[in-house]
Amino acid sequence: MTDSTRRRRIVLGAVAAGLGTGSARLLAQDSRSATARTVLPSMTDGPFYPPVRWRQRDPSANDWDADLTRVTRGKQTFTAQGEHFALQLAVVDSQGRAIDDAEIEIWQCDVHAVYQHPDVRVNAQQMDPGFQGFGAGRSARDGQLRFRTIRPVPYPGRTPHIHVKLRHASFGEWTSQLFVANDPGNDRDGLWRRLPPAAREAVAMRLRPANGPDGLRWQAEQALVVPA
Repeated sequence: MTDSTRRRRIVLGAVAAGLGTGSARLLAQDSRSATARTVLPSMTDGPFYPPVRWRQRDPSANDWDADLTRVTRGKQTFTAQGEHFALQLAVVDSQGRAIDDAEIEIWQCDVHAVYQHPDVRVNAQQMDPGFQGFGAGRSARDGQLRFRTIRPVPYPGRTPHIHVKLRHASFGEWTSQLFVANDPGNDRDGLWRRLPPAAREAVAMRLRPANGPDGLRWQAEQALVVPA
């Protein structure tokens, strides 16, 4: 096994057997032949990727963790508006191997279609104080990381989507976007329309009702396939 920044483990039944039903299904989908796996289409950061320096010095944001639905400022904790959504991600390469210790970042607009970004100037009534807007974490030994966020909403001129950025020594940096499968806005979205069918399948999140006791409304499992 190579050092910890390059470790990879085969995504096969032995791994899936130790996971929940949804995760096992996710890994099974990505144990197909290499020719059937489509790498995430590469996309730009877009105008609202929160700069690292801004995140480091922004005193109003206490954390940028994998739970985007809770924000603590001082002694107050705020909860995100919108439909809460559990997004289980698995980073795998095009050979079907899970990649551990990959840095995963996601960012999206809040329920009011406002991004957390230093160039966005809105009043308090226009922004959800309980939504982080950006979250980050690292994949576990099985390549997986779970985010709690909100179901994405349309942004002016765009269909609902979540930006995602991946970093790892084995493939460098990879940026893409995730879309809601079968959302009526997809066919009007310029980025979605330019994607070939296989690439659309690679970035289409298939949401299922969650109805959890912790307020979750939706859940989805999504493989993030990167170059081998």
